[in-house]
Amino acid sequence: MNLLHVNDRPGEYPPSFYAATATPFATLPALEGEHQADVCIVGGGYTGLSAALHLAQKGYSVILLEAHRMGFGASGRNGGQVGSGQRQDQDWLEAEVGRISAFRLWALAEEAKGLVKSLIRDHAMPVTFHPGIIEACWHDAEVKSATAYAAKLEKAYGYKHLEPLDREGIGRLIGSKAFKGGVLDRDAGHVHPLNYALGLAKAAGDAGARLFERSEVTAVEPGPKPVVRTAKGLVRAGHVILACNGYLGGLNPSVAARVMPINNFIVATAPLGDRAREILSQPVAVADTKFVVNYWRLSEDNRLLFGGGETYGYRFPDIVKTVRKPMLAIYPQLVDVKIDYAWGGTLAITMNRMPCFARPAENVLSASGYSGHGVAMATLAGRVLAEAVAGQNERFDVMASIPQTAFPGGPALRWPMLVLAMTWYSLRDRLGV
Repeated sequence: MNLLHVNDRPGEYPPSFYAATATPFATLPALEGEHQADVCIVGGGYTGLSAALHLAQKGYSVILLEAHRMGFGASGRNGGQVGSGQRQDQDWLEAEVGRISAFRLWALAEEAKGLVKSLIRDHAMPVTFHPGIIEACWHDAEVKSATAYAAKLEKAYGYKHLEPLDREGIGRLIGSKAFKGGVLDRDAGHVHPLNYALGLAKAAGDAGARLFERSEVTAVEPGPKPVVRTAKGLVRAGHVILACNGYLGGLNPSVAARVMPINNFIVATAPLGDRAREILSQPVAVADTKFVVNYWRLSEDNRLLFGGGETYGYRFPDIVKTVRKPMLAIYPQLVDVKIDYAWGGTLAITMNRMPCFARPAENVLSASGYSGHGVAMATLAGRVLAEAVAGQNERFDVMASIPQTAFPGGPALRWPMLVLAMTWYSLRDRLGV
């Protein structure tokens, strides 16, 4: 079953709040006939669009192929949070790759966050970067750990934007009695994710990249001059970039073995009006400490955008039922509020939750598996992929040096084994362990 089609209409965005409030972006043509390019990019999300922009700015001829619409996948459906650091924290990185590499990875992640801000500004995107993300802790031990980690980041990494919150402080900010405390990151933030993707698409097109929609790639033939095929055309290129994330399918088995698609869901309430300040007294975003993370923020018209729940099969469940339960566990006062939008999307995870950068075949590069931390890191990945095409491999090699093991069980068994593992962690969340 093809994840590009099982839950969505061909060439249409899902009926999300983001699609309903997207900046108008004209439909682009489908690829037809035979074409040549220095680089062919497969996938029109943050990774592919950022790579297209940075390559075009370097003077390369670029063709980007998207199966549906620009920003159709996780890039246009996610929670919009632009976090600090890598998906794994610095303690984990120091233990896994050593302090020197951990410092380099921190610097790359901070560059990623800054890159999002600068691209929005430099290309006059119709996107507002709203500062502030809270990590909301369910247990006292988590508060203690988060406070200690904030102190470490300030002392060891010079990061001075973290504000520890006690139970009273977090309660004032997020209008819920569920949490024991947390940390507010003033330099992180949140954006309208689809409008940001469309802003990248416009910037890439303006820089000279040729973008095609409704152009699903059916095969990639590596070699000295790789060939990328669609139903109605092909591209011969010097390099191919796979920027498909959870929608890679069978295009490259070696990447697919290490990058697993999973589904996540979001609802948008009706506008809350004056009640909005009772939910979030400041325009910050929140993510909690559960393994299956709950995350939320207010839209600019004061709706609560609340994400939660994961599934590991193909078809989406009843999304309102899936997400409403954790939302009401945190905000029982919203039991009477109407849900206006509910949508799901497919992202991708790796075994260690760090992105997978790889050279899976001759003249083929890939970056994916951002594990829910992709707004900033996928944007930076595009820049780093562009550098690697140009022969500047150092930063690509730093990311590619992070060990990435295949999911156990191979293609046939990885889904049921993942379900067993995730079910165990979900049970721990429910039991409060």
